[in-house]
Amino acid sequence: MNNSRRILHHPVLGTLKAKKKIKFKFDNEIYLGYEDESIAAALLANGIRTLRYQEEAGTPRGIYCNIGHCFECRVTVDGAKGVRSCLTPIKEGMDVKSGKTLPTPFRKEALVHD
Repeated sequence: MNNSRRILHHPVLGTLKAKKKIKFKFDNEIYLGYEDESIAAALLANGIRTLRYQEEAGTPRGIYCNIGHCFECRVTVDGAKGVRSCLTPIKEGMDVKSGKTLPTPFRKEALVHD
């Protein structure tokens, strides 16, 4: 686990206690995180900033508000779609998948009428 991306000493909270390391999967790769850490925080600490892609345009999305209001950090967790990664703690063996671009129901050319 790359601790260079983790806050180990906080100016207000002081030195943070070490927690149990756990393994989880993100897009079929195994990563390490800390018990009770949110999925978003664990992924960010592992250098992952893109959590999903906008459904039609395919633009990358990641952590935005980090308090559960914006839904930009939605992922699929153990088959459950639309899980907010900023609010959901990682668990040992959890299988997390990013959101992908969905097929569009129509082509832009079909919108142009002669």
